[in-house]
Amino acid sequence: MVSMTLPQTRNIGLPFMNLIRLKGIPILQQLHLEEQLLRTSSDNWCIINDGTNNPNIVMGISGKPAELLEVDLVLRDQVPVIKRFTGGGTVTVDHGTIFVTFICNRDAVPGLQLYPRPIMSWSSQLYSRVFEGFGDFHLRENDYVFGNHKFGGNAQSITKNRWIHHTSFLWDYEVRNMAYLKLPKRAPEYRLARDHLEFICCMKDYMPRSVFINKTVEAIGTQFSVKSEQSDPIETNSNFVPSTRLLTRQELEEVALGSRLESPLPQSLSL
Repeated sequence: MVSMTLPQTRNIGLPFMNLIRLKGIPILQQLHLEEQLLRTSSDNWCIINDGTNNPNIVMGISGKPAELLEVDLVLRDQVPVIKRFTGGGTVTVDHGTIFVTFICNRDAVPGLQLYPRPIMSWSSQLYSRVFEGFGDFHLRENDYVFGNHKFGGNAQSITKNRWIHHTSFLWDYEVRNMAYLKLPKRAPEYRLARDHLEFICCMKDYMPRSVFINKTVEAIGTQFSVKSEQSDPIETNSNFVPSTRLLTRQELEEVALGSRLESPLPQSLSL
C-alpha cells in the first residue's frame, strides 16, 4: 500500500494531475476510493482501471432495481448489485470494461463551468484526441458513441469545489450479462427503443485495448502536468464511510416479491 501523497513533477502552466493505473481492481473498491478522493482530497486525480475482477451491476444513486433490473435473474445468478454515489444509468461491468475517472478541483480546467453539460463536453473533446482515426466518435446526449452505437456510459457528481466524471468503456462484453438489464423507461432519443445488443458496440472492433489506455494517458498529458503514475492500490482512510454500497440479497428479494405482487393476474377467457 502507498499513501495518497505522491511525488511531484512540474510542467509549467498546466495544473497538476495524479494518475493512478490499476488492473482488475474490484469495482466496489474503486468506487469507494473515488468517493473518498472526491470528499477528502484537495488534489486532482485520474484513475484508469483496466477491467474488474467479476461481473457486477452498477446503478446510479437514484436508480430503482424494479425498473432497471431483471431481479429474478440477478438473484438466480447471484450477481452483485452496487448503488454508486453518482448519478447516471445502470451498467453491467466485468473484465471487458475499462474505467476512466477524473476527480478535479473547480479550477482544474480553466473556464470550465461546473455543470453536467460543460463537463461532459470537455470530456468528449479530450476523448476526441484518443479516438482520432479509429472510428466515428461522438458525444450523443450523455453517451460516447461510434456512429449511433454506444460504447461508453458516463456519470458525474458535482460539489461546491470539486467534481467527478467517470466512464465505463465497453471494450468487450458478455452477451449473457445484458439479460440482467431492462430497457429503461428514460432512454436517450437516439436509442430508438433498440434492445441492448442492437444499441451497444465493442471498442475492440475499433482499436486495441493497450492503445486506448496509452492514448488516454497521452491526452491527459496535453491538459495536465501528470505528477505520478501509481500501479498499486492506494491506501484508504479507514475512518471514511462511503455511501456507495452493495444492495443486500434481502433488498433484492423484496423488490422481486413486490414486482410479482404488482403483476396483473392472468384473466380466464369468457366462453
